[in-house]
Amino acid sequence: MNFIRFITGSIKIVFQGSKTYYAWLILLLLLIIWGGFGYSGQLAHGLIQTHMRDSVSWAFYIGNFTFLVGVAAAAVMLVIPAYIYDWKPIKEIAIFGELLAVCSVIMCLSFIIVDIGNPLRFWHMLPLIGTLNFPSSMLSWDFFVLNIYLLLNLVVVTYLLYCIFYKIEYKKSFVLPLVLFSIPMAVAIHTTTAFLYNALPGRIFWNSALLAPRFLASAFCSGPAILLILFQILRKTTKFEIKDEAIWKIAELMVYAMFIYLFFTIAELFKEFYSGTEHILYWKYLLFGIGDHKEIVLYSWSSIIMGCIAFVLFLIPKTRKNFITLNIGAFLIYGSVYVEKGIALIIPAFTPDVLGQIYVYTPSMTEIRTAVMIFSLGFLLFTFLSKIAIAIVFDNYNIDSLTPKKRLSKQVQPLIL
Repeated sequence: MNFIRFITGSIKIVFQGSKTYYAWLILLLLLIIWGGFGYSGQLAHGLIQTHMRDSVSWAFYIGNFTFLVGVAAAAVMLVIPAYIYDWKPIKEIAIFGELLAVCSVIMCLSFIIVDIGNPLRFWHMLPLIGTLNFPSSMLSWDFFVLNIYLLLNLVVVTYLLYCIFYKIEYKKSFVLPLVLFSIPMAVAIHTTTAFLYNALPGRIFWNSALLAPRFLASAFCSGPAILLILFQILRKTTKFEIKDEAIWKIAELMVYAMFIYLFFTIAELFKEFYSGTEHILYWKYLLFGIGDHKEIVLYSWSSIIMGCIAFVLFLIPKTRKNFITLNIGAFLIYGSVYVEKGIALIIPAFTPDVLGQIYVYTPSMTEIRTAVMIFSLGFLLFTFLSKIAIAIVFDNYNIDSLTPKKRLSKQVQPLIL
């Protein structure tokens, strides 16, 4: 009964807000409808509505899936300093990293559903009902770790908000083990996704032991970049107080991840170009093109240049602690990793194909509209969850009348921490 009151009270919070809040919701709903009509064409006519073919069978959808797995894993960048090193400025905002992880995993699963064509085929991936081929199939491992990570973050966030809702002490013996377990699971979701790629021996471009570490390093760049922007928006539009030290610490942690990622990439390039085997063909297509086929060269070099500029901006303390250059760097690293995961990772592995032919792939409007629908749904869910968390934790609404009451006492306030 209490949990039902918690759910109904949370729903009431979602429907209270300013004109700007409602305008944002309307925009997201319009994008969802626009994208939904595009996806309806795929449902009616099948994957022929996309530009994926036998030569390039993984493309825009799987690229977005891979990128969002990294965003979900990035919650560990807040959890480790918050709970392992007990750093209070990060503790105060760690919950939003967990909320972002929940929304990101849901979007990941959505991209899998749209990529398999008929959504009804998804039942094949359900334990006990479908045929997962566990444990021999890497896809089954990826499915399991994603859902376990989703469940962990969802349980922790729901339980903490429930305790604050009713002003009761939470059980540290219950929460802390789950939070600590989420750290290796965050590493596992992106590691398993990388294994899903380099476990395919026929795709030479992905056959690298460095793929998993590179995935993790890039994830710890792109995910926190989103959080940096979100925290500044929350600080401007709500009563939520986020200290500058927390933002700068996240930016500092991103520098280490960027350096590791650049080092791994250089090591990979050295191995390929110095050895000069026939496998270099895929890297040449990515970086220089093959003959007249230079379709993705601009994208690959754009990703490299954006990443290098962002690294310099975050490396120098003066620009890292200046919010203008900090935000420029955050957008650049986000764009760099998104292009790298969406185009530079997927397309070269299929080009040229096994027959030596080059199929020029570009996302169709159906794929773009479907992706807009999924991202808009994810943003809408994150907006609702953030609205609920801020109202319960910081505005401390009464569960029945939803009127602001006195702020939580110091004994109850750390529940979210």
